[in-house]
Amino acid sequence: MSFAIDVNVFLYASDQGSEFHALAARFLKSCVRGSETFCLGWPTLMSYLRIATHPAVFAHPLAHAAAVSNIAALLAAPHVRVLSEDEGFWDVYQDVTRRVPTRGNLVPDAHLAALLRQHGVRTLYTLDRDFRKFDFLNVRDPFEGMER
Repeated sequence: MSFAIDVNVFLYASDQGSEFHALAARFLKSCVRGSETFCLGWPTLMSYLRIATHPAVFAHPLAHAAAVSNIAALLAAPHVRVLSEDEGFWDVYQDVTRRVPTRGNLVPDAHLAALLRQHGVRTLYTLDRDFRKFDFLNVRDPFEGMER
């Protein structure tokens, strides 16, 4: 069994000013310490770098080196698998977007959804409700059941 995590969880874990910071940090630690295969898409990792270091998004953005260090720590976990687009990805993406009208901000979500579908990953932890549009995904709240 495997799962993936959307960028918003990583961003909350890095943003100490976020109301979700402590929950996201605990959730990520439990994932890293767990034994289940933990999938990360390159689009997710690159979005993390873009957003976590952006001064217009975070009141206290991370330095590039700090954000890279966070990613390196995740990638060092033995049960982390990084997903890339394989041969045939374009066909999977087109099939996913035929089912869900896709434009604007939904494009990167459809990209990640198609990547997960191509690799057989069905569970995605995110607070982004747009992923519920992709009926093949089991979208889960990463903080469900956690004491706030």
